[in-house]
Amino acid sequence: MSDAVIFAISLGVTLAGLVISWGVYRRRGAATGLRGAALSLVPLAAAMTGVTEFFVDLAFSPVKWAGVAVAGLAVLLYMASGAMLSRRADAPGGKAAGRSGGKAAGEGGRRSAGRGAKPKGAVEGPAQGGGDPEMAEIERILRDRGIS
Repeated sequence: MSDAVIFAISLGVTLAGLVISWGVYRRRGAATGLRGAALSLVPLAAAMTGVTEFFVDLAFSPVKWAGVAVAGLAVLLYMASGAMLSRRADAPGGKAAGRSGGKAAGEGGRRSAGRGAKPKGAVEGPAQGGGDPEMAEIERILRDRGIS
């Protein structure tokens, strides 16, 4: 399509939108009318900046559609690699253990903060410092049954 045709269509859509926005302004108020006017100006702005021509060329060009497909494939591969890397980091013997031997090299990290890090008789929360004795008893019962 030529630039003149694209501009004429965009101008027509913009004018129709402004007329509708005027009616909306009269019925529903200034905020809604201004929102409609703002949206009505988008087609004209797109035609003036050349964005409309890009989309018209995109719609009718198989080469550009192939480029969009390749870009989509690139995004898909990037996301898949991120998922694979996060799984590898969470796995036992993953990134931390593979590089420097993990705990042996002085890298406590995530493993020392797990369930085995606190002593068997330790109580968390307010019951530890002389808090509510009923909560301490409930925590002890849960701990005896293997519920942490």
